[in-house]
Amino acid sequence: MIGWKFAFTRRWAGYLALTILFAAVCSGLGLWQLARRSDALSEMDKVETNYAADPVPLAEALPGLDAFSASQKWLPVVMTGTYLTDDELIVRNRPLNINPGFEVLTPLLLADGSVFIVNRGWLPTGQTPDAPASVPTAPSGVVTVIARLKAGEPSLAGRSATGDQIATINLDEVSTRMDLPTYTGAYGLMASEEPTPDERPVAVTRPVKDEGPHLSYAFQWFVFALMGFVGLGWAIRQEYRAVNFDDPDERVRAAERVRRQAAKPRSDSEIEDELIDGR
Repeated sequence: MIGWKFAFTRRWAGYLALTILFAAVCSGLGLWQLARRSDALSEMDKVETNYAADPVPLAEALPGLDAFSASQKWLPVVMTGTYLTDDELIVRNRPLNINPGFEVLTPLLLADGSVFIVNRGWLPTGQTPDAPASVPTAPSGVVTVIARLKAGEPSLAGRSATGDQIATINLDEVSTRMDLPTYTGAYGLMASEEPTPDERPVAVTRPVKDEGPHLSYAFQWFVFALMGFVGLGWAIRQEYRAVNFDDPDERVRAAERVRRQAAKPRSDSEIEDELIDGR
């Protein structure tokens, strides 16, 4: 087929369809990375806005037991009550800096008779990976707690626990263990408690400000999408040269390409290869 007629055959239509599909997949992955970056920036904004804010009363932040807004994540709340140490729970499989461990949930009985779940911190595994070596005792009597709000977690299929241990911080499941009305919209990561005990679990630290590599990954996916069309154009051009090899104008262009290639300075490795071939 002389000229560009070959490019309109069914074979090249299939190549074009595959290129469009490849570009669509790459573009979708790029948009997904941009969405992940947006989520990361939103999380960073919540940390910047809420983490160091002045504590607000729990009842003001959460007017109902199931109340919680995603914008309240990390917001400090203050409350006064009595720890229900007999109902304390241990959360399994909670790594910290790649070290395996647990987290301690201690229910706090408030003056109105409701219960708020306080995550008092992290503990390493003990002599066996099934439990911590010991759990620091929570302060007795009336305590004032400042904690940062966080939403509860879903249940995970295939993960279970028995006794005083739980697999995830699913507040609905935690509330079933309590005979009292319990907050299920959010729990609190403890920032401080008064009186201060001599020993307490490892406190939660401020999240690192890092949006991740999502922007660069998105750029790479969009470049891959563009390269698909560049590759298709290169392939069409190569076939054009092969199909129209006998065309006088194409012969002139081919000779010019050979001349330019020969005029390029050769690398040391190319010279060495030529000498070896000559021998």
